[in-house]
Amino acid sequence: MQHGNVVDVQTEMLEVFREVARQGSITAAAATLRYTQSAVSRQTAALEAEFGARLFDRLPRGVALTEEGRCLLRHAEAVLERLAVARREVRAVRDATAGRLRVGAFATAEAALVPRALARLRHERPGVELSLVEGVTAHLLAGLLAGEADVVLVNTSADRPFGDDRFALHHILDEPVLLAVPAGHRLAGGRRVGLAEVAGEAWIAGSASAEDTLLGASVRLGFRPRIDFVAKEWTAKFGFVAAGLGVTLVPALAARAAPAGVVLVALEAHEVPPRKVLGATLAGRAVPPLVGHFLRIVLAESSGLADPPEPDGGRDTRRGDVGHGEEQA
Repeated sequence: MQHGNVVDVQTEMLEVFREVARQGSITAAAATLRYTQSAVSRQTAALEAEFGARLFDRLPRGVALTEEGRCLLRHAEAVLERLAVARREVRAVRDATAGRLRVGAFATAEAALVPRALARLRHERPGVELSLVEGVTAHLLAGLLAGEADVVLVNTSADRPFGDDRFALHHILDEPVLLAVPAGHRLAGGRRVGLAEVAGEAWIAGSASAEDTLLGASVRLGFRPRIDFVAKEWTAKFGFVAAGLGVTLVPALAARAAPAGVVLVALEAHEVPPRKVLGATLAGRAVPPLVGHFLRIVLAESSGLADPPEPDGGRDTRRGDVGHGEEQA
């Protein structure tokens, strides 16, 4: 017999005891367990010594449980069953086939990226309980620290790198920022646009302070937009653009939410740098298998989702709804 740690040895003793009780014979139990008869006898004697009680009456033909033995058998069966359940559940967690996953995400990530990843995860791991936590980056990170989420997707501008050693970051994609213009606009021809070409445009933004919006990186480069309308929701921004009231910036992950009447145009990346989309977990902690599996899936699902529009100015006409978020153009 192989002897491991104390728990293994005690578990083995209980398994031997249970088998001897079932068979009513040390010889038969040894044959079933593929142990030697002397090994089973030693295990039985050791268990009796540990409990300070005789567990079996030795009979001319086999053994019979004593009252003490019958008492122990009930507990041995319960302990061994609980250990079997624990092993199955720990194995399921290790293999990412069961458990709970709470994913935090910002608004535009919920338009397609996160739903696709969660749908694939549910298909691959139907035993996993999934839930979503919504919010802006600061709230999502606070929720991660508070234990309210297992992993969160956040974004940061290229000119303001994320720096907080409480978190471990996992790069998902670099997301281009696009210009949304009304159909028929002079810039709707599909070519890449520079900021100088939109200097005199009316802008729709999520805040009257351009620094607090997707325009922030460009403002820090010297661009000064004229914000005519403040609208926080993407559906409102797109509605204003479609009505010809101005232009706005759109993260590429939100492109599929653009309605008819809106054309998305690629911008010069050095003037309007892409945002980094990151998965965040707690620093110094082992990444749980289920979280690691989700991050691999979301990375795979991100492929192509944030591609800039084709040169013909075409718009991805597939619809989706984008709710509240921090991506204020």
